[in-house]
Amino acid sequence: MKSYEKAGIQIREACGSRPPEACIILGSGLSSFADSIENAQQIPYAKIEGFEAVGVEGHSGQLVLGDLHGRSIACLQGRWHAYEGHNISDLANPIRSLRSAGCDLLLSTCAAGSLNESIPPGNLMMLTDHINWTGLSPLIGVNDDQMGPRFTDMSQAYDIDLQGHLRAAAAETGLKLHEGVYLWCLGPSFETPAEIRAFKILGADAVGMSTVPETIAARHCGMKVAAVAAITNYAAGLQANLSHEQTLTVGNETAPQLAKLISGFFKRWGRLSSE
Repeated sequence: MKSYEKAGIQIREACGSRPPEACIILGSGLSSFADSIENAQQIPYAKIEGFEAVGVEGHSGQLVLGDLHGRSIACLQGRWHAYEGHNISDLANPIRSLRSAGCDLLLSTCAAGSLNESIPPGNLMMLTDHINWTGLSPLIGVNDDQMGPRFTDMSQAYDIDLQGHLRAAAAETGLKLHEGVYLWCLGPSFETPAEIRAFKILGADAVGMSTVPETIAARHCGMKVAAVAAITNYAAGLQANLSHEQTLTVGNETAPQLAKLISGFFKRWGRLSSE
């Protein structure tokens, strides 16, 4: 039995009679949303088969299971990054574990730097597409045919229907939700001003060091994906003195907006699913 299958069994057993239907990933400075989950139980990553420790400040490193607007939810309170030295293929394990446990929807969140002056820090941006600048993929290596095909269609990486639900949830909760293309850089150094100028030409609106590997893994195993970035800073060349401290500070300030959006999204999703 593969490690993600064992983890899936662990997660299902922890949930009892209601396996998780959807999973949420919380990025840097955004972990507080997990406080909104009802009937919550926390499982440290170290106790889950195949889950490695996270080493980045602002990532709690635990799986939170519970309910949100009547739906059974699994929430990854912290994520893994390729720059931490993880094998790139291992970044697929948590997603595959949650898929094995029952999840068919992924809502991913992250902190990002804006390349677009009309999307300033403190705002939310829904991802409509992404650019994989690293060239890396968690699907490198022998394909896991049990999870998905050798070649995965990424023409709709972020589900169009879920994007519509996010727009509607933002309107219903009175939130401003920007939209744009996210570009994944490996990190951990921030980008140079010259790189940011190049990324703008490529069509990127925001840049960050995560999210894309999970999206690729989720699409490979047939999950629908939606993603929202908390814009925590302008990118290099648009502001000076970038730091992770700023990412965490502005992420924490933006977290209440994100919590309203996620709650509204799942309230809407639960309502539509029951109709």
